[in-house]
Amino acid sequence: MKYTQRKRAILLLADGTVFEGKSIGRDGTSFGEICYNTGMTGYQEIFTDPSYFGQLMLTTNAHIGNYGVNDNEVESNSIKIAGLICKNFSFNYSRDNAQSSLESYFEKENIMAISDIDTRAVVRYIRDKGAMNAVISTEADLNLLKEQLKAVPNMKGLELASKVSTIKSYFFGDEKAPIKISALDLGIKNNILRNLANRGCYIKVFPFNATFEEMKAFNPDGFFLSNGPGDPEPLKKAQELVKEIIQRDLPLFGICLGHQIIALANGISTYKMHNGHRGINHPVKNVITGKGEVTSQNHGFVVKREDVEDHKDFEVTHIHLNDETLAGMRMKNKNCFSVQYHPEASPGPHDSSYLFDQFIENIKASKK
Repeated sequence: MKYTQRKRAILLLADGTVFEGKSIGRDGTSFGEICYNTGMTGYQEIFTDPSYFGQLMLTTNAHIGNYGVNDNEVESNSIKIAGLICKNFSFNYSRDNAQSSLESYFEKENIMAISDIDTRAVVRYIRDKGAMNAVISTEADLNLLKEQLKAVPNMKGLELASKVSTIKSYFFGDEKAPIKISALDLGIKNNILRNLANRGCYIKVFPFNATFEEMKAFNPDGFFLSNGPGDPEPLKKAQELVKEIIQRDLPLFGICLGHQIIALANGISTYKMHNGHRGINHPVKNVITGKGEVTSQNHGFVVKREDVEDHKDFEVTHIHLNDETLAGMRMKNKNCFSVQYHPEASPGPHDSSYLFDQFIENIKASKK
């Protein structure tokens, strides 16, 4: 596509603020909660991460699309963001093993995107004002867009795991592997499954609304709760599932949304953050070991740290060093722990991959 052929497009925020840009690919309109990711690489993994379902992704890196796309770098079976907002969009790519351009990838999946946006100005604005719904569009009628935007539901209270979870159970890994895991798919990333399989696990992945009886029938050695989009509060069935697992003291590990559901199942509250954490360089301190970790994060909700500190059965294990929010916790007398960030990274650093090893060690100890 030639630059001169591109249409004017706008980003309209829920408070009426407008930023002008140019369209990429298809004409049209896309709604969602606007959020930003500070990662310098890994845009394809970000776009296919189910945790971003229902969100308009604002990338802070100045160039997007310059290394194309590759089928081996997806975290799910499709693009999950509602749309892309960026500064400079590269229609050409230079990586040898790329299979296509990002433009053709978006066209294939019918994703709306705009570029030539002053992304630094947008980030500064929503950092001050907080996350909010927005729309990107080639539509010229601003009043019409404002009315349509009013009808978009707020992320708080919104259940989205059902939109990205598998419909039917499936298996991942070597069926002869020594450890069996039952995983609840709330929006699971492929690299989580790869990390478990690489550590000798055979995984059966269950839909978001699976019962304890269904997951226990696989005769697993441990249970896993995945990441995912939306508010954890409406996921009552998953919370009941967690209560059953914990009551029987079966090995349990939760990441991100799974971490939040473990909290809610134990009377620990969660809340929607002003902006959330999204990027691949977030500093976290492991308060058990005293060591620091550079982590990959993607969440708009968080577990209330004070509730964990006041709970007789839980202890804080990890703290986010930027704002001192809770980043990890474990139960004192049960085989259960969880973190708010992504030890599987993809994209991101590998500082926290030891958490998968910890889960395996917990399972082995339980089996003995």
